[in-house]
Amino acid sequence: MPNPLTQPEQANQAHWDEVVPAHVQAYEAVAMLKAGGSALDEIELREVGDVTGKTLLHLQCHIGTDTLSWARQGAVVTGVDFSAASIAAARQLAEETQLPATFIEASIYDLPNVLEGQFDVVYTSRGVLCWLRDLEAWGRIIAHFLKPGGLFYIMESHPMWNAFEELESGELKPLFSYFHTAEPLFWDAAGDYADAMYQHQSPSYEWAWTISDIFNALLKAGLQLEAFNEYDRLFFKLFPGMEPCVKGWYHYPQHAGKLPWIFTLRARKW
Repeated sequence: MPNPLTQPEQANQAHWDEVVPAHVQAYEAVAMLKAGGSALDEIELREVGDVTGKTLLHLQCHIGTDTLSWARQGAVVTGVDFSAASIAAARQLAEETQLPATFIEASIYDLPNVLEGQFDVVYTSRGVLCWLRDLEAWGRIIAHFLKPGGLFYIMESHPMWNAFEELESGELKPLFSYFHTAEPLFWDAAGDYADAMYQHQSPSYEWAWTISDIFNALLKAGLQLEAFNEYDRLFFKLFPGMEPCVKGWYHYPQHAGKLPWIFTLRARKW
């Protein structure tokens, strides 16, 4: 049965449609792909491993930069996003780079109704979980689309930082709950994470999920956890006081090597 979007999800869909032109211009990954490069980090490449000839489903693919980067690594890729503007931009980028890819406009929760088959790898990455209202359904959908023996992989910001705000450079205070609530946080129009000069015209809603929520969603879906890692850098400038470290990554120099900013997780369907 169709799984209609809730009001917060409809608002988020409009929000992501709106920001696509700004992201096409602001994402360094777009230029990297057009120049023959990749948007993937060495962490992802090392932890996922060789994907040559493997089928890969990318959930919440946005404008497709990571999807197409996996295609450049030799995977047979399918990207999914609920934003029509994002999917249109992804298809345009695939055409410009001449990288083979299938892109589908659909909500994750509706995907079993519009996509058939199973995949060697289900992948999702970087700033995706806060847009999901139902993490247990997310886990079941991952399991649904994985072949037996297939790999699920995620790289994501550490959820504890969703609770914090920066008071002064490097001084962080918990102002929000770390724990999940049914009602999402409402964010009015604000600056964009990829382009500080761009001001959102539409609001958005976000749901908080803990590390245990993520683990339990995958375990309840029958997946077996293989690896969980944490790293001390972040893939965007979450707080104003953060500074660049490795190219495309940020941290607080005064806290270098002390705080987990992202995690990665591998799980397998048996």
